[in-house]
Amino acid sequence: MISFFEAAIRSLSIHRLGNRLNDEGYVLSEAPLAVEDELLGSLLMQYFVTPFTKTSEMYRFYHASDDLNLNALYHFAETIFENPDTFHEGSRQIAKYLYEAAAHPKIKGGELYVALFRNLQIEGELLDALGIFKSETKETYLKVSPRQDGFGLAYDSEGIDIRKLDKGCLVFNTEKEQGYKVAVVDNTNRGSNGLLSDVAVYWKDDFLKLKVRNDNYHQTNNVLGIYKNFVTQKIDQEFEVSKADKIDLLNRSMKYFKENENFDLGEFGNEVIGNEQGIASFLKYKKVCEDEFESPIPDTFDISSAAVKKQNRVYKSVLKLDKNFHIYIHGNKELIEKGFDEGKGMSFYKVWFKEEV
Repeated sequence: MISFFEAAIRSLSIHRLGNRLNDEGYVLSEAPLAVEDELLGSLLMQYFVTPFTKTSEMYRFYHASDDLNLNALYHFAETIFENPDTFHEGSRQIAKYLYEAAAHPKIKGGELYVALFRNLQIEGELLDALGIFKSETKETYLKVSPRQDGFGLAYDSEGIDIRKLDKGCLVFNTEKEQGYKVAVVDNTNRGSNGLLSDVAVYWKDDFLKLKVRNDNYHQTNNVLGIYKNFVTQKIDQEFEVSKADKIDLLNRSMKYFKENENFDLGEFGNEVIGNEQGIASFLKYKKVCEDEFESPIPDTFDISSAAVKKQNRVYKSVLKLDKNFHIYIHGNKELIEKGFDEGKGMSFYKVWFKEEV
């Protein structure tokens, strides 16, 4: 959890970037911006940091060669943290590097803000942090002003909505040897499914070059995601499992994660799957996923409640029957029974309950 109640902006520089492939160029400021107005400082803090307060997944800088010094953003952050006097020149280098990295004709131009914070809190620790933010979306605002005969009305079509940060990252001055602790926000160029489009991935992949920090949030999220895919997509290839049984398997896994503070792979298999062949099949599928994404998951780890909450939103407990009925299964699977009526030539479900609520 990230919070900024005790934080302050130590330095801020603003640059303007166009699209390189469209020959739009860039404009770099000659000096950092002095933020002397208290209200402006508060609004900037809200604009920059508020989008991260609900962020739980953390990343690290990396390089394919395993030499972190070859990651440009890691190098810029390290230099600024070690010598804050180099901040503005570092911000100019970051702007030029982003201009070169954004190699797609549909990437929008906009303002780049580079900020150095002190006392940003993450996981209970107060840290200095380097923030890099880009605004691409412009909003139109009306401005009403009083005059002698009533009111005047004007507009600004190039305004920025401080409630909507387009792109940003916070690099926390900790865990330097592992690639720092990095939080990311990217709210532009998402498709209808909520996933980032090919245009947008440049921010995290081409510019920042990040990989997921393999912490308990990531581990919890991964196990729940892998198990969900195993039950909904993989299990039919080896076993005959009804939809009601699949929902029960998902409900039992979510119950396990909600009721325990620590994950134990052996315990999870016995309590949730409860079948030796099923357990073996899940372990095999888990290994395939770990190898494919190069993200090993330990057999035991602390469960992240934030990751459980996130996955709970996508775990489905609804049994859809044609277009007539939806049955929500939240508890004991033994209280629902499937059958087939020969006379009507239709399947049916029989449900037992004590009272209507």
